[in-house]
Amino acid sequence: MTMISRVLGFVRDVVLARMFGADAATDAFFVAFKIPNFLRRLFAEGAFAQSFVPVFTEYKEKRDPQDLKLLVDQVAGVFGGFLLVLTSLGVLAAPVLVGIFGPGFLDEPFKYDLAVEMLAITFPYLFFIALTAFAGGILNSCGSFGVPAFTPVLLNVSLISAALWLSPEMDKPIVGLAWGVFIAGAAQLLFQFPFLARKGLLPRPRWAWKAEGVQRIMKLMLPAIFGSSVVQINLLLDTLIASFLISGSISWLYYSDRLVEFPLGVFGIALATVILPKLSRDHANKTGDHFSKTIDWSMRLVWLIATPAAVGLAVLSGPLLLSLFYGGEFKLTDVEMSQLSLIAYSIGLLGFIFVKVLAPGFYARQNTKTPVKIGVIAMITNMGLNVAFVVPLYMNDFKGAHMGLALATACSSFLNAFLLYRQLKKEGVYHSEPGWLLYLVRIVLASIAMGGAIWWFTPAVDLWITQEAWMRGLWLLGLVSCGIGIYFFTLLILGVKLKRLFQLKT
Repeated sequence: MTMISRVLGFVRDVVLARMFGADAATDAFFVAFKIPNFLRRLFAEGAFAQSFVPVFTEYKEKRDPQDLKLLVDQVAGVFGGFLLVLTSLGVLAAPVLVGIFGPGFLDEPFKYDLAVEMLAITFPYLFFIALTAFAGGILNSCGSFGVPAFTPVLLNVSLISAALWLSPEMDKPIVGLAWGVFIAGAAQLLFQFPFLARKGLLPRPRWAWKAEGVQRIMKLMLPAIFGSSVVQINLLLDTLIASFLISGSISWLYYSDRLVEFPLGVFGIALATVILPKLSRDHANKTGDHFSKTIDWSMRLVWLIATPAAVGLAVLSGPLLLSLFYGGEFKLTDVEMSQLSLIAYSIGLLGFIFVKVLAPGFYARQNTKTPVKIGVIAMITNMGLNVAFVVPLYMNDFKGAHMGLALATACSSFLNAFLLYRQLKKEGVYHSEPGWLLYLVRIVLASIAMGGAIWWFTPAVDLWITQEAWMRGLWLLGLVSCGIGIYFFTLLILGVKLKRLFQLKT
């Protein structure tokens, strides 16, 4: 289901790139979309989900169904009330928020005013999508993963529809996309209701701030608001700094980030979503050996999938951008600039996914303080690296200075992942299973073989760009298929038992 959503996400980005390109207007839209999207991941997919699921799972395993339903109602009332107030303030404070998160826009009145206008439309998306994540957390904890994973499809359909049919009817076409975001939020929330009702868990909101379950979730959530979303905060800082760079920088970062988000979403976030309820059950039932094996299994899968994905993104960065986005308003210069940040982001793909997979090892045990401390270290490091990488490029008038932002984010993600891993080992909740060194050697060798093969067979840019769009797509499909085949064939030759890797035995 996540794959379907991500493929449609690509279709969405192709439509946006070719219809709107990368200019001041698209920079304004992406800022207006990123602010509520960032808060969504901070409050909903980040802190709230990581705090709610362990408590919900404990109630489900150890308490009566009536207590479980009451918890759902109380959380819906408190969380929904908080979101309503936050959303109202966000709409009113749109001019201030754009000034904070896009300070470079202040010197460009057109870009600033357009971003403020669209943020007032897109900000209510936070209210809808955060409650959608709440509903998804309930369904995931009950073993229903398909519906929450499919729900983002509605966002992609809404934005594609808005770009094709609503935008052409508006005085400012880009504003049509903002309305597409608003409509998508409401649609995603309503879509979940029938499935919650079938399980008898459709919330009837109750204000119960002092309820025991609500208080536990809030205590876990407050520190996790920062700790669980370090990657998102880093990306938002990138947007802030990019607002001072040449027009198009924010859009180039966006399109390259979207390509990295594909393996991150299809595999990393999906895996993290599945293992959090499993780890929470292991902790609630005091099965520490199962807990450790679940983490070990997850880490092996991350190395297996994310390593070749990172190599493939770097080697095929140019062909990917040319095949998916080039054409219409998206020029060759946009491809070249986006390629720089895509290569930098791809370096950090393993780190991004490891953070997603290792953090549940703390949240499942209702420990949100440790990831916060680690997150602070990673964030400070990211800010320092931003200055170290971007300033020299900017001072030398290098148009690709945004690449430094992506590289800083990649480096800080590895630091974050390493510190999480080291702490899990230190606390004794994770013990490595045998065979790790040989396994990693095989993964690296297979990835090198795959990367070398697709690099050798990839045509030069001059030849690639002269082909029709359908021919570029066929070439890209052939290269990706060839890379996948070579990678897994090499693993089999080296003795990796793939069937065992995909089976979690605890």
